[in-house]
Order: sequence, then C-alpha cells, then structure tokens
Amino acid sequence: MKPFRIRYWFRRQRGFESSTFAIRDLLSESLAGTLQRPARSALTGLGTVLGVGSFVAILGLTATTSSQIDSRFNLLTATEVSIEDIASEQNQFAGIAFPVDADARIEQLNGVVNAGVYWNVRLGTGTTVRSIPTVEGGGGEQVEIVAASPGLLRAAVPTMAQGRIFDDYHSEAAQPVTVIGANLAARLGITTLETHPAIFIGEQPFIVAGIVQDVERKPDLLLSVIVPRTTAERIWGPPTESGTRMLISTKVGAAIQIANEAPTALRPDHPGYFKAVPPPDPKTLRGNVTSDLNQLFLLLAAICLVIGAVGIANTTLVAVLERTGEIGLRRALGARGRHITIQFLAESGVLGALGGLVGTSLGTVTVVTVAVIRDWTPVIHTGTVAAAPAIGFLTGVFAGLYPAWRAARIQPAEALRH
Repeated sequence: MKPFRIRYWFRRQRGFESSTFAIRDLLSESLAGTLQRPARSALTGLGTVLGVGSFVAILGLTATTSSQIDSRFNLLTATEVSIEDIASEQNQFAGIAFPVDADARIEQLNGVVNAGVYWNVRLGTGTTVRSIPTVEGGGGEQVEIVAASPGLLRAAVPTMAQGRIFDDYHSEAAQPVTVIGANLAARLGITTLETHPAIFIGEQPFIVAGIVQDVERKPDLLLSVIVPRTTAERIWGPPTESGTRMLISTKVGAAIQIANEAPTALRPDHPGYFKAVPPPDPKTLRGNVTSDLNQLFLLLAAICLVIGAVGIANTTLVAVLERTGEIGLRRALGARGRHITIQFLAESGVLGALGGLVGTSLGTVTVVTVAVIRDWTPVIHTGTVAAAPAIGFLTGVFAGLYPAWRAARIQPAEALRH
C-alpha cells in the first residue's frame, strides 16, 4: 500500500464537521496511483492509444486524401467530357452519327486539347487475337477490339513502353496497324518491336505500331486492341449497335462549356443525336468518398476505444480490490464515499488522458509520414487534434464509473479487516 500524501480538511457546517478533498491533492493522488505500476498502466492505456491514434490518423488521412481527390479532379476528371451517340436509340439515324471529321470539329473549339471517337467492334463468337508465331501452348486471346480515331489515344495521354500511337496518316489511309497494352503484348509473346511483329484478329493481320505502358484516362484501353476507326469500318463495317462515343480532354475550367457546345459543333443540323456527359461535381464525389471512408474507419477507431475502455475498467477494478485496505484507512481518516469515487474516476481519467495524448501524437506522426511518402500535403484539422485527448479522458472516466462506484460502497470496518 502506497504512503498517503493527502489531507482531508475539516470545516464546521451546520453544527457538524465536514471533510473536503482539495483539487491539488486529488490530482497528485490520481497521478501517483497511475504511475505506481507504470508497466500495467502502459499496457492498460494501449487500447486508448490505439483508439485515439486511429481517430486522429483516420480523420487526418481522409482530409489529406480529399485534398488529393480535388487536385486529381482538377487535372483529369474535371477536364474530361464524354459524348454519346444516341441517334440510333431514338430511331432517328442509322449508322454513326459522328461525322468523319468529328475530331477536327471538336478540336477547333476553344478550350479543347484533344478529342477522339471510339467504339467496341462486335466480332463473331470465338474470334481471338493471336501473334505470329503463336505463343507455345496458347490458342490466342479473347480481348476487346476498340476502333478509335487518333484523337482518342492522344486524349487518353498514354505512356509508351515501345513504339508510337497511330496518327492521322494511318487513319486516313485505313492502315492495318494497332496499338496494344503492355500486359496483352506479354501474353502474346511480343517483347520488342524491332522485328515488326504482327498479330491476327481473326484472320486479319495487323502490324503492332506501339505498346502502351499506362494511360491517364480510360485505363480499360490497356486491356484492348486499338485499331484505327477507318480500318475497322473497311474490314468489319460501321457499328450496327449504339455505343459509339467521343472522349474529349479540355483545359481546366472549360469542360462544362465544351459539353454544351459539342453537340452543335458535331452536327449543327441534328445536335439532338448526341448526349454530352460533363464531369461530375468534384465536391459531391469527394463528399461521398470521404463519408464512406469516415464511416468505415471511425467504426474501427470506436472498436479500439471500446477495447481501451474495457482495459481501463478492468485495471481500475483490480486496483480497487488491491487497495481495499487503503480505501478503509482513507474512510477512517475522514474521506467520504464521494471522495473515493472522485479519486478513482480521476485516476482512470488521467490514464485515459495520457493514452489520448500519446495516441494523438502517434496519429499525427502517421498522417505526416504517409503524406511525405506519397508526396502529399498533410491536412489535419485543429479541432481533431484538440478533441482527441478529450476523447481519451472521457473514455477513461466512463470506464472508471463502475469501479469507482464499487470502491465508494466499501465500508471502513470491513476494509480494515483485509
């Protein structure tokens, strides 16, 4: 049993003596009780540290990633417009509503960077793509064939592993050339373009002009075989079903304007043949993303806090049982039941507050570390940092309610028998 450093002050009140518990003594005793067994206190506070640290890290990382989402929208999604051919759906037009010079018409609009028409080619069942010579043990790959004008590849902003994309010359001459993704090239056994490799789409040969390593827009292109639009029309004919689209990349701030002007620029006689899809509102999508992340990860933080509260409650209850004699002696010296309650609540609160401070520090360090590694700007709201230690303190106080109530019910005579 630890030595007493506390004094219970007595004063006269309505004809009898009443004891008081000084705030200074309360804080001193609470801190001493917490540090009396530092190893056990540290392990007990670990749950609170994890809970509060998760709380700070989650809110900090979601705020940081939200900032990055805004930045990415400004660079990519906020500069992307999609135009859909809906003429066939309205039974107004048979074939492709996009004119042959659709790319040039859109690229003349102020604010447009690149634009290209594309559609998925519908081939017969079982049509495969294979290289010459065929890869050992393989019968070809069944992949999407995309017919595209040169502007589509430019709008997708590709990173080339080898070779180049096809250009206006290949498109105007309807050349049998193709561009494929790096993974598809590896599956087909194409490792270099120095030998001018060819692939067969069904029975049609195509020269591989380039291998794409990555794209900034339309990542599904990496899994497709891309051929010039005119070549696809010459070999397989125009698309017989709806699904022809145009991808437009714009300058920042011009996307909404281009979405309004594009249908008229493509077909002044029938702008209703097209449906323009402007970029989504980045604030709305960011709100949805951060809301989902917050709900998921704050649940994990709450679980950690519950675990920490259970640990504090268990340790405080054990401390009550171990210090029964001390509690009886305090009662005999004049301490009231509420003084005992306040003392144990203060001890559990100090334990929770210490865990909250450590967790806040660890959470902040985690956010800054992740931001530095990812080359981001860390964003942590001051309200989060200020609230986190308070959450730890309240968790400790809540966890100590039952042990403190039980300690206050111990009778002095019964306690001094231990």
